[in-house]
Amino acid sequence: MPLALYDTWSRTLRAFTPIQADHVGLYCCGPTVYDHAHIGNLRTYVFEDVLRRVLALNGYAVRHVVNITDVGHLVSDADEGEDKMEKGSRRTGESAWAIAERYTADFMSDWRALNLLEPTVWCRATDHIAEQIEFIAELERKGYTYRTADGVYFDTGKQDDYGFLARLDIAGLQAGKRIALGEKQRATDFALWKFGPPDTMRQMEWDSPWGRGFPGWHIECSAMSAKYLSPWFDIHCGGEDHIAVHHSNEIAQTQARHGTRLANFWMHGHFLTLDAGKMSKSGGDFVRLQTLIERGIDPLAYRYLCLSAHYRSSLRFNADALDAAQSALDRLRRTYVRWPDGGTPDLDFSARFQAEVDQDLNLPRALAVLWEVVRSDLPAATRRATVDRFDAVFGLRLTEWKEDAVAVPVDIAHIADEREKARAAKDWNEADRLRDHLRAEGWHVEDSASGQVLRRLDKMQ
Repeated sequence: MPLALYDTWSRTLRAFTPIQADHVGLYCCGPTVYDHAHIGNLRTYVFEDVLRRVLALNGYAVRHVVNITDVGHLVSDADEGEDKMEKGSRRTGESAWAIAERYTADFMSDWRALNLLEPTVWCRATDHIAEQIEFIAELERKGYTYRTADGVYFDTGKQDDYGFLARLDIAGLQAGKRIALGEKQRATDFALWKFGPPDTMRQMEWDSPWGRGFPGWHIECSAMSAKYLSPWFDIHCGGEDHIAVHHSNEIAQTQARHGTRLANFWMHGHFLTLDAGKMSKSGGDFVRLQTLIERGIDPLAYRYLCLSAHYRSSLRFNADALDAAQSALDRLRRTYVRWPDGGTPDLDFSARFQAEVDQDLNLPRALAVLWEVVRSDLPAATRRATVDRFDAVFGLRLTEWKEDAVAVPVDIAHIADEREKARAAKDWNEADRLRDHLRAEGWHVEDSASGQVLRRLDKMQ
């Protein structure tokens, strides 16, 4: 079966065919670097990383672009409030430029810890002010903008299909708006360029044809995706919270300037939820990847947890689920590391695996196939080669994992040797007795094709 992906634009599962044969343009909305990323944000990047890996599995060369929003993201989708970077600067006492650097570096550290593939292009909003100004100027020449006292706005009334991505009820929004529009003509109109406050010097401002100020949030993605991909590329990704405003506005701008909806496929990952509800940076109730690391959780265990739920379903985060993911990953690693190299992937299991990931990235079912391989009676080298093929998508770095060396006391080693002799003689009662003896001494024994493996019980908790 061909690769099929769910497209938010059409609300259907569609067979994927690239615009340019064998090449895929992929744009993913990156972080706003006014604070740390939380693990809910990171779940979206894991989904996008898996998408890229599945595209590669299907033989496509992927040009992957990720933006860094370091200016222009206001605290309100209604274009009210201050820029999140300025707010972060006030909170920390550092300059907006300094916190952008610091939180970008922290984000990159999380990115590497989760084994996310490096994008082809990282692009910062502040490095592309000229492209954004040029984009806005072209929208103005085409009659899609108007000016107010605080900025230049996009006139959504010029497009009959504005908001189609989110299936917005524009009439209902207009009739039931609860915000003060000020000089905005419609609730759905949005800022392209904001003027700096007349009585305050912002840290991030630039000259423009309309006055000194800074770009709105949405214009950066339309401008940078067009520069690094084209005005019409294959896949645009982000979180489900981007659908109603950010991505709808990206599409509106690009339709107005270029006549396209920007991307052939729009794909969105769903939320990670806590017991209290959706995780949020603005509310302060978020969990960082570093929090998990300090607790002794491997970042790749969090990646495994993300793989266990479909990207289009909510994933509830709690300690039990995370501990189960860590245990499953540890079990997989300890089994995998005992298998020898030199095999070739099993064709039947490989075909089943690819069928699952090609069905809109069905990672839970793909994980089930992996565990079937682990429990199968295939030769150990074949199992290793097959799981290696799977891990090109899972990204769990199985080949890099090394088991910690354990110093086994002489008396414990002697008991283990006696047990090995009992097993060789098929004296199962004696083997079981010695296994229980080892457990009473605080040791767990596992049997493998290459012999016994001893582990301290206190290291397995």
